[in-house]
Amino acid sequence: MYQFVQPQSDKPNYTAGQTWGALKKAWRGYKIAKVQTDHAKMSEYAKKIRTLQNDLGIKQAEFPGLDLH
Repeated sequence: MYQFVQPQSDKPNYTAGQTWGALKKAWRGYKIAKVQTDHAKMSEYAKKIRTLQNDLGIKQAEFPGLDLH
């Protein structure tokens, strides 16, 4: 279970609740893109997920098979 924390950004534009909501939507988009085998969108959502997780100060998900450089 995740512990609720404040975003880690220097100048947060969003509240922690908004960031968690964006993370949930990004995961949903990633899962839909995966079902549709749309690698471009999968990569886009994966980058967004990792950024949001970093902002929340939680462990970043790994996406094997996607080049996230």
